[in-house]
Amino acid sequence: MAKDTGSLRALRRTNSERLLSALMEHGALHRAELARICGVSRTTVSTIVADLVMGGVVMEVVGDQVAEAGIDASEVDGRARGFLQANPAAGAAAGLDFTLERVWGHVTDLSGTTLASDGATVARDTPWQERLTTGLALLDELLSKAALDRDALVGVAIGVPGPIDLQSGVVGPSLPGQAWAGVNVSAEFGRHLAVPVLVGNNTRLEAVAEFTWGAGKGARDVLYLGLSTGIGSGLLVDGNLHHGGARGGGGEVGHISADPAGAPCPCGNRGCLVQYASLNAVLKALSFGDIDELLAAAEAGDDDTVRVLREAGEHTGRVLANICNLLNPERIIVGGELARAGDLVLEPIRATLRRSAMALTRDADVVAAELDLGARAGASGAAALVLRQTDQLVAALLAGAELKSNEAV
Repeated sequence: MAKDTGSLRALRRTNSERLLSALMEHGALHRAELARICGVSRTTVSTIVADLVMGGVVMEVVGDQVAEAGIDASEVDGRARGFLQANPAAGAAAGLDFTLERVWGHVTDLSGTTLASDGATVARDTPWQERLTTGLALLDELLSKAALDRDALVGVAIGVPGPIDLQSGVVGPSLPGQAWAGVNVSAEFGRHLAVPVLVGNNTRLEAVAEFTWGAGKGARDVLYLGLSTGIGSGLLVDGNLHHGGARGGGGEVGHISADPAGAPCPCGNRGCLVQYASLNAVLKALSFGDIDELLAAAEAGDDDTVRVLREAGEHTGRVLANICNLLNPERIIVGGELARAGDLVLEPIRATLRRSAMALTRDADVVAAELDLGARAGASGAAALVLRQTDQLVAALLAGAELKSNEAV
């Protein structure tokens, strides 16, 4: 009976996806380990890997290259051949992060190594169409610096302020003057880019950046809290980003009530955390003009400044205690401009959390963010998000590789 070549091609494609996904998820593996993880024969691994190597998607690391690549081969059977890994140069991931006055871009190879990173300024009243044009120009400039073009991209992620409706893809309203409100950012960028376009809230992308390269390294369950003009959060559970629930509106920690008897908030609630612990709230309470004035007073030990920062930390700690009772994160990373005050705000958060949360949840490690503030971190987090979308990434890589027909599956 003649073989169904269509079925064979489909099975070969499925096995190729399975092998490449394993290499993206686990890093460098030898053939026997790759066969075990994927549940296929060594013959299938060898046959498909040969095609993937020929297509430039996978590379074999042997001899001295193993140590040079930082691969631990101490527990590997000495008879095993060289290691296989996804070729970092097989493609590039890019992130763009938009704030009110800046756009930052970040391009990496498939291992997450930075190839180019830079930013551009925009006027506060710049419409979204011009911001899109500026972002695309910045992306092309970064790719050029890395000796690449758009054909090298396997995906792009875009960060914008405000919630993204997961059903419609449209950005919801947030801060006054938010140019992207009402826009389907993925669709608009998709008109210009021939690769998958992901869109996320700025703060969630900062969370991904901290988890991947900053204060979240080594943890699995991480809550990122951004104390800035507003207060947002990003949650990673077992290493996976939570995108905000059924519609994408979750994570608005700033609008959890810190005082039910407090002043009305424009959101409709009373005593929202943003009214006590945002940068704007702290500056207003102290009649300061900007963050530099606040930090100078804090460094000088000004009593009023220390008191207001302590109160902001205590309000934040009480809200976080409730979140810890619900979610029990391993680590809480505090970022945003207000985190630059260091222990003056972090210690009250820690003390209030320990005092207010349940015994099993109060041990969350509260640490300061390690990466640069704002759009720079958001852009690197956006690129990291592309690399974490394994299914899309594998599909894009295989689409660019010419896999040779082979009978073994």
